[in-house]
Amino acid sequence: MKIKGKEAILDELDREILTQLQENAKQTYTEIGNKLKVAHSTVYDRTRRMEENGIIKKYEAVVDPEKAGIQQITALMTIHTDPKESESIAERLSRFEEILEVSTSFSEELVINAKVVSKNQTELHSFIAKSIAPLPGILRIRTSIITKKYKEEKSQLIFKERL
Repeated sequence: MKIKGKEAILDELDREILTQLQENAKQTYTEIGNKLKVAHSTVYDRTRRMEENGIIKKYEAVVDPEKAGIQQITALMTIHTDPKESESIAERLSRFEEILEVSTSFSEELVINAKVVSKNQTELHSFIAKSIAPLPGILRIRTSIITKKYKEEKSQLIFKERL
């Protein structure tokens, strides 16, 4: 990895290490090194540099709530806002622990998309009514409860070749 200005330039080995870590972050540096035919110290050094430069943000355990016996519902909110308030609303939404993701998109108008989890429908309604709807600049909220998930990935394998 080389740093050019504020941007990191990853070489092929860096990308291969990232792919290995995304597939299984519990692998040891030795295991990754053996797969990539490089020394474990090389994997260690490159991984640490990518961590220090913010390329690798964190390592985490992804829990399947259903298998863990956690009752929850997931909903997607599309939030229409006063355009002057969109950025501050998105930032405020990001602070709620119930909200997993916040992004903006633009089709006919700028909207905020948020993924929210709640224990049940009653708590979801209460959260939206008491915490989200009163925020200044929110014009309307459309909420869709997810009834079945076909695929859910925490992160994308950004360097793996696509078929």
